[in-house]
Amino acid sequence: MPAPTNITNIIKLLPDKTGIYQYYDQNEKLLYVGKAKNIKKRVASYFTKQQQNKKTQALLSKINDIKYIVVETEMDALLLENNLIKKHQPKYNVMLKDSKTYPWICIKKEAFPRVFQTRDIVEDGSEYFGPYTSVKLVKTLLDFFHELYPLRNCNHNLSVKNINSNKFKVCLEYHIGNCLGPCIGDQINEDYQIGINHIRQIIKGDIKSVIKHLKTTMLRFSKNMEFEKAQSIKDKIALLNKYQVKSTIVNPKINNIDVFSIISDEESAFVNYLKINSGAIIQAHTMELKKKLDETEEALLQLAIVETRLKFNSTSQDIYCSHFPENIGDDLNITIPKIGDKKKLIDLSLRNAKYMQLDKKKRQINSVKKPDNKSILQQLQKDLGMLNLPKHIECFDNSNIQGTNPVAACIVFKNAKSSKKDYRHFNIKTVQGPDDYASMEEVVYRRYKRLLDEEKKLPELIVIDGGKGQLSSAVKSLDKLNLRERISIIGIAKRLEEIYFPGDSIPLYLDKRSQSLKLIQQLRNEAHRFGISHHRKKRAKNSLSTSLDKLNGIGPKTVELLISHFGSVKKVKEAKKEDLTKLIGKSKANKILKLNH
Repeated sequence: MPAPTNITNIIKLLPDKTGIYQYYDQNEKLLYVGKAKNIKKRVASYFTKQQQNKKTQALLSKINDIKYIVVETEMDALLLENNLIKKHQPKYNVMLKDSKTYPWICIKKEAFPRVFQTRDIVEDGSEYFGPYTSVKLVKTLLDFFHELYPLRNCNHNLSVKNINSNKFKVCLEYHIGNCLGPCIGDQINEDYQIGINHIRQIIKGDIKSVIKHLKTTMLRFSKNMEFEKAQSIKDKIALLNKYQVKSTIVNPKINNIDVFSIISDEESAFVNYLKINSGAIIQAHTMELKKKLDETEEALLQLAIVETRLKFNSTSQDIYCSHFPENIGDDLNITIPKIGDKKKLIDLSLRNAKYMQLDKKKRQINSVKKPDNKSILQQLQKDLGMLNLPKHIECFDNSNIQGTNPVAACIVFKNAKSSKKDYRHFNIKTVQGPDDYASMEEVVYRRYKRLLDEEKKLPELIVIDGGKGQLSSAVKSLDKLNLRERISIIGIAKRLEEIYFPGDSIPLYLDKRSQSLKLIQQLRNEAHRFGISHHRKKRAKNSLSTSLDKLNGIGPKTVELLISHFGSVKKVKEAKKEDLTKLIGKSKANKILKLNH
């Protein structure tokens, strides 16, 4: 769309530099933040290209001012854009959403550190590992750590002063062997830290180094004839080997790798992140990105990679991706694997992203459970005070434009669903001019006279598109056919969606959220659509017929053949001579062609 004069003047002054640009509305509210290798060209492209996306069109219509910040590199622009979006959350930028608060494993910064699960990250110098998508996995890991190493789980302040002053007494964990009693000085901090260091390595995926250290210790105990201690270390090595077999999913040589994949639909994108060390997943995280404009998957992946690596302090230089992201830094190695273990990682990541997408859809379906058709009909029966359940409903609508080609439509719903095979059109036969009341009286009479003659099933409810006048006209026909007591009938007026009953001047107002009203509106709208489509076809046919009536040798059958073959009046007039000649002969074709000149 063309830029307003004030925006055009601003664009002229923008630099041909790398940086970020910000769109503001007339109230100086930030609408959008974007990055660009060339700010001037990027901003100008919004207004020189034809924008198909409605959200982009809405954004452009609100821009009143443009500001920018120049930076050194594209990476700097990307980081600045990311920070500004998180800080200001502009309306038209992609929003990053975590589906929930994930659990972490914390190694507390304290004497004789505790190792425990938490969902809250406190900036106190403690170490946090995660997030983990499964609480069960975290608990399994913690149980595994406690099985390997006797760690304390009390929250005592185990300072040297407190320990030396005999402030604490040992608890049950000490007596059953789960703790070695650092609170009473039975275990020194250096020995305790060996276990903490090993746990830290295991979490990071470096199980190989831990096993190597334990084997050295086991051999030392064995040489010193300390066989019980050697056996204890051997048991730990067996546990670690068992854990490594379960946790290693690909070649253990694949080390310190970030894996990213993305899938998307019209509303959102889902990005999965896996951290791989020694062939094992040590971190997993999936985020949802709400689309605001017509973002590509490559642009969204770029945003997610930067956000995720900042969040988890990743320093990996190698990244495997399902798509090639837009520029995220020259110092990173981006690979899109096609075969082997690397491809397996991408497939696993995509599967995780797909799971989150499916979970979201399931939640949406469950949160808006639609009532079944039977309950809707039962509610309609109750709201309208009917004796019988309205399983069979028919709705009538008149169509005429400036009194021409009057027609009517009858649509049929059975069990709250449209039954299109039972739909009927009516050409008004007995009424001259635009008289909706008389037309309604005619078509209702014709419809139910025929059903009675053919001994077909009558509806439980009739809906008339119109207010008291149209309803009264329809009731007259039911009276003539002695059907008033056999069929319920209502009218719906469009202005305020009032429901009228025969002989009652006070309308019924149903709740706008009511399923009953929604069904009646659906009937009315479908009857209107069906009637209008028939009216247009008839009007088009009559329009051509009127033109052809002036030509000798062009009869109704020829007109019908032309409409049937070409589909519309416009296409008949645009038809080539050879096509017309082939269909209706040379003489008639020449007469038709005269109408086009």
